[in-house]
Amino acid sequence: MITRFLWQGMTRNLRLFVLLVLAVGILVPLSNLLLPPGSAFRAPSWAVQLVGKYLCYASLALAVDLVWGFCGILTLGHAAFFALGGYCMGMYLMRQIGTRGVYGNPLLPDFMVFLNYKELPWFWHGFDSFWFAAPMIVLVPSVLALALGWFAFRSRVTGVYLSIITQAMTFALMLAFFRNDMGLGGNNGMTDFKDILGYSVQSDTTRAVLCFVSALVLAIFLVISAAIVGSRFGKALTAVRDAESRMRFLGYRVERYKLFVFVLSAAMAGVAGALYVPQVGIINPGEFSPGNSIEAVLWVAVGGRGTLIGPVIGAFIVNFGKTWLTGALPEVWLFALGALFIVVTLLLPKGVVGLWNQLMSRSRERRARAAA
Repeated sequence: MITRFLWQGMTRNLRLFVLLVLAVGILVPLSNLLLPPGSAFRAPSWAVQLVGKYLCYASLALAVDLVWGFCGILTLGHAAFFALGGYCMGMYLMRQIGTRGVYGNPLLPDFMVFLNYKELPWFWHGFDSFWFAAPMIVLVPSVLALALGWFAFRSRVTGVYLSIITQAMTFALMLAFFRNDMGLGGNNGMTDFKDILGYSVQSDTTRAVLCFVSALVLAIFLVISAAIVGSRFGKALTAVRDAESRMRFLGYRVERYKLFVFVLSAAMAGVAGALYVPQVGIINPGEFSPGNSIEAVLWVAVGGRGTLIGPVIGAFIVNFGKTWLTGALPEVWLFALGALFIVVTLLLPKGVVGLWNQLMSRSRERRARAAA
């Protein structure tokens, strides 16, 4: 009943887009598993892994769009929530290695043995169970967002000042996680994963399932976001974005609206990061880089801020371009990224989806004039 209510609250275009996401998450992995090698329609294993990674990036972009596009909070720190979710998953995967590590220590990961750790740090306890790690993937980013948001929104920090604070947060976390004494792998991070829920992370079947789960999670996030945006709460959220002082004057507790959507967005980013790690096979402090947060904002801008569909499209477009350019012309990528940011800011302020809507509107007007 709840699913039916959520589905009916979505626009026709968004319903079709959710079905498209699910179709990609089903057809790409199945083509790899069912079709014989050499078939023109068979997706190779690397393509399944790449699509799964893009789907995780799309979930991160959607999380950024929820706070920036609909609440007006320009965050430059969502890479931190993405990385924290990834580290929680990485800790679980490291505990699953057991005696199959280089040093064969069943209690300590290899990097701890190398750094002469005598016992497992207290915050690692429990991560040998997936059912402990799963809630931590959501809880850890959410608690950080709750703490940061409560102080920032209560103090009425907005605009560029809030952006700087979120960027400083992710940069501070990156420096902290680079330290070997953090007990999280230092600058090398965590890698050499073996199993997830008892299945090899290197097998084609596991990669196919992870790709599908990434598509399913993105579809669920789209449905939840659409339900929030289309509700009375969502209307108030948009009003906070457009006229925050007027909403305060009318008696709304603006900080509560901001805090709720900020924490929800952080949880979404954490889940995306957790699905990302077993598919790429590594997590290190580089994921905290402020540049990653800026790229996520660019995905939203390219696709279309405040559209839900746009961030997903933008994440795929930009990351496909990054994959191709870093392979063909690696020295050009950063210049292309800067040029893309300038072009979008000056010529496509509403992104690809905004441009499409504008073209469709003009086409309908021409047809109406022709019929008249």
